[in-house]
Amino acid sequence: MKIKPLDDRILVEQIEESDEKKVGSIIIPDSAKEKPRMAKVIAVGTDEELIKLVKVGDTVIYSKYSGDEIKVDKKEYLLVQRSDILATVQ
Repeated sequence: MKIKPLDDRILVEQIEESDEKKVGSIIIPDSAKEKPRMAKVIAVGTDEELIKLVKVGDTVIYSKYSGDEIKVDKKEYLLVQRSDILATVQ
């Protein structure tokens, strides 16, 4: 299945942080961990101005608690609006 965002939306795949910090023997459950805020752009919506700013393959930083989570072919993605994109990573 292929997803094409509409208007000013961007389909992104979250980039997981690989280095876990351990303090003593305290175990932090997954539900208490902070969500990653960096993601790789998978698809860009149809807004002409947005297409000029963000390209497929770019890495972006987005607002905390933004977007709608969707699952396609056992992979999780986030559908984020343009206003929730804070920056691109160069």
